[in-house]
Amino acid sequence: MITKEQKKEIAKKFGGSEKNTGDTAVQIAILTAEIEDLKPHFEVNKKDKHSKRGFIAKIEKRKKLITYLKNTDYQRYQKTIKSLGLRK
Repeated sequence: MITKEQKKEIAKKFGGSEKNTGDTAVQIAILTAEIEDLKPHFEVNKKDKHSKRGFIAKIEKRKKLITYLKNTDYQRYQKTIKSLGLRK
């Protein structure tokens, strides 16, 4: 679970201000941090199907936001993907 301080730090880095959490790039970065935080849980608890459903929902939401950002602002999409290290 990421803290409020971590969310503010991510918002400041990707959105310009701490309160700009609605920006697409900020939402992608926050979801990425949450996904990275949950990965070790599923390496240990392979049979936790209930939590895995929510985990996959986060991945799908991030995928939709990435597609939206790619279609609306390609330059920002490239910058965000590169800084998060999501795609090659």
